[in-house]
Amino acid sequence: MTTLLVRNLSQIATPVGTAGVRGRAMRELRVHDRGVIVVDGERFAFVGAENERPPDLRIDADVDARGATALPGFVDSHTHIPFAGDRESEFNRRLRGETYEQTAAPGAGIASTVRATRAASEQELVANIVSRTQTMARYGTTTAEAKSGYGLTLNDELKQLRAIRAARSPVRLIATCLAAHEFPREMSHDEWISTIIDDILPAVAREKLATFCDAFIERGIFTRDQGERVLRAAAKLGMVPRIHADEFSDSGGAMLAAQLDAASADHLMHISEEGINALARSNTVANLLPATSFFLMSDRYAPARRLIDAGAIVALSTDCNPGSSMTESMQIAIQLATLQMKMTVEESITAATLNGAQSVRMANDIGSIEKGKRADFILLDAPNYLHLVYHFGVNLVREVYRDGSRVA
Repeated sequence: MTTLLVRNLSQIATPVGTAGVRGRAMRELRVHDRGVIVVDGERFAFVGAENERPPDLRIDADVDARGATALPGFVDSHTHIPFAGDRESEFNRRLRGETYEQTAAPGAGIASTVRATRAASEQELVANIVSRTQTMARYGTTTAEAKSGYGLTLNDELKQLRAIRAARSPVRLIATCLAAHEFPREMSHDEWISTIIDDILPAVAREKLATFCDAFIERGIFTRDQGERVLRAAAKLGMVPRIHADEFSDSGGAMLAAQLDAASADHLMHISEEGINALARSNTVANLLPATSFFLMSDRYAPARRLIDAGAIVALSTDCNPGSSMTESMQIAIQLATLQMKMTVEESITAATLNGAQSVRMANDIGSIEKGKRADFILLDAPNYLHLVYHFGVNLVREVYRDGSRVA
């Protein structure tokens, strides 16, 4: 194994620990000014002052960081990247005054992406995933969750999940089955729920295609009871629940997520006080997606301050998808979290790294720059971590390393 020294850093800034953090702890970054990083194979072997580096750590290669700032690689814990087709005309209709729900009328919205994804081959979906993850990596993402949900048949849901597994991505991908994303037009609601529970989830489990199962619990889509049926069936097969919760209305999704010990409750723009308190008492991550509110031109963002102050574990993600958040950039999510949701820079970095890792149940292995963890880190063309938000609208990422190897 090669041992790599990263030297001449202006700053190393990282949250610390092997689990997601809450409250004021989200502001507590460990900062090393002019420190060094040593990577042994795929893992961090040393982080700190160069004069404290253990003498028995031989160095095979070194990187001159030229005054860069090192952060953990971003963890994008909510994306829909295995899709085909675009929806720019729908976006343009919103610019002319239509709401998201109006542009998602029968035949449009998610249904249009379903048609394009069904028509695409697995190889075409693989190519799309690779292209999108290459962009993600250039903007600093080293791990991403990826959902199905644009197939809405047994074969097409499996096709999406197989494409995630087959993609030779620079980003570590973690798959989620989101068959409970919408109802196909060719089936009744009861028929589709039965198909998910009796056919799709067992097939996904047999092929070990997904770590998680998600459900879109929302007004006009899956009711709380319907979503709970799907998620409990998935849990019996070994998949961990996640929930699209309280995005357009208070659906009770956050409270259900806490009740089910779900990995995350996502969106939360309409979460109730009861939902906030339920998440604060639980280990379920409140996964916030500010780029979605921004892209939908909504004034309503998830109540990040109330969630953090209540004690919830808060993460940030892009929600990369063709209808409501067409971006692969976690830098945008971090900037919107600070400028629109009033999170501090430190809270936003923690939410985009360690707490994102908690959301995908990998915080023991990724999400911070600490000895023993996987060597996922990025070098920013910046003198300190504050520039990640202060110098906005540009890509500050100079280099990206995953498992100790440069991937972008």
